[in-house]
Amino acid sequence: MSSDRDILPSDVKPSNYALSIFDLNAGEPWTYQGTVAIDLEVKTSTKSITLNTFKLKVHSAELSSEAGKTASSMKASNISYDEKNQRCTFTFDQALPKSPKAVLSISFEGTMNGDMAGFYRSKYKPPVEPSKGVAKDAENHYMFSTQFESSDARRAFPCFDEPNLKASFDFDIEIPDDLVALSNMGEKEVKKSKKEGHKIVSFEHAPPMSTYLLAWAFGDFEYIEDFTRRKYNGKALPVRVYTTRGLKEQGKLALESAHQVVDYFSEVFRIDYPLPKVDLLAVHEFSHGAMENWGLITYRTTALLFDEAVSDQKYRNRVVYVVAHELAHQWFGNLVTMDWWNELWLNEGFATWVGWLAVDHLHPDWDVWGQFVTEGMQMAFQLDSLRTSHPIEVPVRNALEVDQIFDHISYLKGSSVIRMLAAHLGVKVFLKGVGDYLQAHTYGNARTSDLWDALSKASGQDVTAFMDPWIRNIGFPVVTVAEEPGQISVKQSRFLTAGEVKPEEDETTWWIPIGLKTGPQATDAKREPLTVKEDTYRDIDTSFYKLNADQTGFYRTNLPPQRLVELSKSLDKLSVSDKIGLVGDAAAMAIAGEGTTPAVLSFMEGFATETNYLVWSEVLSSLDKIRSTFSSDAQVSEGLRHFTLKLVTAATDKVGWSFGPHDDYLTGQMRALLIATAGLMGHESTVAEAQKEFKAYLGGDKKAIHPSLRSAVYKIAVKNGGAEAYKAVQNEFITTTAVDGKELALSSMGYVQTQELAKEYLSWAFGGNVAIQDVHTVGGSLSGNSKVRDAVWSFVKENFPMLHKKLGGNMVVLERFLRVSLNKFTSFEMEKDIEAFFKDKDNAGYDRGLAVVNDTVKGNARYRERDVEVVREWLLAHGYAK
Repeated sequence: MSSDRDILPSDVKPSNYALSIFDLNAGEPWTYQGTVAIDLEVKTSTKSITLNTFKLKVHSAELSSEAGKTASSMKASNISYDEKNQRCTFTFDQALPKSPKAVLSISFEGTMNGDMAGFYRSKYKPPVEPSKGVAKDAENHYMFSTQFESSDARRAFPCFDEPNLKASFDFDIEIPDDLVALSNMGEKEVKKSKKEGHKIVSFEHAPPMSTYLLAWAFGDFEYIEDFTRRKYNGKALPVRVYTTRGLKEQGKLALESAHQVVDYFSEVFRIDYPLPKVDLLAVHEFSHGAMENWGLITYRTTALLFDEAVSDQKYRNRVVYVVAHELAHQWFGNLVTMDWWNELWLNEGFATWVGWLAVDHLHPDWDVWGQFVTEGMQMAFQLDSLRTSHPIEVPVRNALEVDQIFDHISYLKGSSVIRMLAAHLGVKVFLKGVGDYLQAHTYGNARTSDLWDALSKASGQDVTAFMDPWIRNIGFPVVTVAEEPGQISVKQSRFLTAGEVKPEEDETTWWIPIGLKTGPQATDAKREPLTVKEDTYRDIDTSFYKLNADQTGFYRTNLPPQRLVELSKSLDKLSVSDKIGLVGDAAAMAIAGEGTTPAVLSFMEGFATETNYLVWSEVLSSLDKIRSTFSSDAQVSEGLRHFTLKLVTAATDKVGWSFGPHDDYLTGQMRALLIATAGLMGHESTVAEAQKEFKAYLGGDKKAIHPSLRSAVYKIAVKNGGAEAYKAVQNEFITTTAVDGKELALSSMGYVQTQELAKEYLSWAFGGNVAIQDVHTVGGSLSGNSKVRDAVWSFVKENFPMLHKKLGGNMVVLERFLRVSLNKFTSFEMEKDIEAFFKDKDNAGYDRGLAVVNDTVKGNARYRERDVEVVREWLLAHGYAK
């Protein structure tokens, strides 16, 4: 069992922590003092105890135990650190006797760091007069919170920091009198502290949980509150959104979603929400999107706050989804936790699927499954079609490796295969099995096989046999179709973006739900799943057919080229998800050399009259990839610009600039997408209108640009307006008070057209002007711009020691920055250059990201070389290129 995991010795097992934090130094060097008393079972007699610490100073450790009738206490005679493995060992002069209850009392010192990991500080500028006790310096105010997943509880206090060493918690903290403290449970009591102007807040006893789910925060907080409509133990539960002072009204959208989602999940899982309260907290600096700490969920501001008057509508969707995703974890992950980090996907894949299920329940008009197919599945396919992908269930020997698998495989492929299974079993049956699983393992740990067992029992089917190849093997299949009169034959093989799959890479036989729509009415024909490498389906009306109905199966389809042309004439028979799947599959076949780019472009011509935002989103992102790949060839690049412009012009003219009172969410999003695309492709009237609105806005008319069109207008302005427009958007970044304003400005500034401005942007961003949580937006927006892509790589090479120092305090941030900044290149020379640069460096913590970059760039280069001439011919033949 432990041979595949590097884990703590099993001599002792914790059952409760009593943790006190005090003497907080709200300014350099940001230290605090702490004591923790850990109730332990000493399982075997031992002279030492090893637990996890990282960047902590331990002052003393003492063990008291009751063996028989005698109580004894011993101080540790030696305290030693293993820095590499983040462990601390206490050695005692005598062996500790085996005992059901011993107490290890440790006194220590820690730091409220600036790395967004452990117990850390976030800086912000308050919109209103703050309370007196707030920590501040000349420029900023500070709030304090925790981020412990995956392995950073050990940065805050000495603990047994592994997911299956669950224990209960008692917690108290000393803070200034006029500030607010929060933790997983509600406040138990507040006492005056011996320290002038301070109080000690202690919290109710928390049930058994993994250390990574413990949380606390304090600052100048205020809240808005609502209650669940269902009763829990006879009363409604309080649900609150907390923010720093002056922002609470922007929590309304999250609050109205949260109480409904708590009730919804309590019903579908058939288990009441397990804690007495739900708090959601907006944190000003945050490395991820959000964190599901039990009862105190933390969010980056753009994932929780929404201002009806000034926010871009796309953030409405984001807030509701992220709230639902994190609440799903309160059961799936928190109440029942994976046994070890190799099964992280179980937490994240499930929460992603069921999060969208809840959003669909609240907002059926948003078509979130169409959104999932275009955003979630396509991103999962992208990463999983690389040789450097990894299985969903990935071996994790050491917890310190786990951060890099919080990726599109764990979240998006994980949720895609869960959606596939739920569609096959039926959502009701699936949720019954999930409820049974949660009930069987409440407050405990479980493995993937436990979930499959519960689902097999609920459905009467052998779920393990279906799912094992999907979970344990790398990659996914493409189903290649050959047509004969009245029948089709299908063959499954592994799909790689790079093409050229070797026999040893293609040994998996997947269980594939074929989901066939056929005939004039496009009815769903029930067909047995494909469980062999090749098969033939007879009695098929080949006038019309479509595999993988509604894209519930996680596989690509390779259709005969003529079939694509036929399908483009009967798009009305296809669901939104079907259309998205066809476009995504066709584009992926071209990239892999299984199809051609001209076939994709011909197919896309059929979408000029499309009226659905999600379909447009897939067409234009696939087209964006094609344009990016061939951007280094001036003639082809210009031809593709004309093609895109012609494709979107009629739809852009039709949708117009003005938002009507009855426009739904999807129409608004389509307007923003089409205007941005048309304007960036040089549609003259769109560019003129954008520049007019931008000028009026800068002139003081804050209503000149609709909130959901800021992104489009800024991008068009920066692309066409040179240094002046760039500076104006930079100033917007500095002065904006809109919660999403900074993010939108950053992604727009990447549309600069000169190397000089790109360098200026990078230097400015890393000169302390952009929060570390947002620097990947800078790198990503510039790398998506073929005009200035090279400037990003030059900047990385010239400034790597600085980048490593600034971002490497939290490897999640450094890995993400490198991956999004470098994965758009399209030449073998660049791939070799990147590889050579990192060859002699210690790439621990971001090596997986580099491997993905390397593989992606190689695939891009291969695709460019193979298809550039046929694309040129097609564009010339169809009058798009001269």
